[in-house]
Amino acid sequence: MYSKTLFAGWADMDFNAHMRNTAFLDKSADVRMMFFSENGFPVQEFARLRIGPAVMKDEVEYRKEVGLLQAITVTLAIAGHSEDGSRYLLRNEFLRPDGTLCARVTSAGGWLDLAARKLVAPPKALHDAMKSLPQASDFTVLPSSVRERGG
Repeated sequence: MYSKTLFAGWADMDFNAHMRNTAFLDKSADVRMMFFSENGFPVQEFARLRIGPAVMKDEVEYRKEVGLLQAITVTLAIAGHSEDGSRYLLRNEFLRPDGTLCARVTSAGGWLDLAARKLVAPPKALHDAMKSLPQASDFTVLPSSVRERGG
């Protein structure tokens, strides 16, 4: 399982003194980018290839509060992808040190060609990195986002 231990910081708190909803999204994105970087795709490589991850939908499920300076383990798994890798569902879970599930974030996205401004299939090495993630129990195969010409 891919995971990182993070902390709920001052800027992550809301008026009710627990981690705000957008902080879960920010930490999910951070863990995704750490995974990409550790698997041959740091920000500079995305810039060189002129592609980037594009999230089109986030779903957050809350279970337990996360308080200031609380340690949280954020996992990353793949909950779905298309055969060509052009679309994906990534799943982050936020766990307390005792393993209690605090929240789950599921993000639907694809790979954006930064010049053409359309979704494309990723390079083989990136597709392979995505396929190396553990599969969520509800993993599903998604349709491709690549449109055939003339169709």
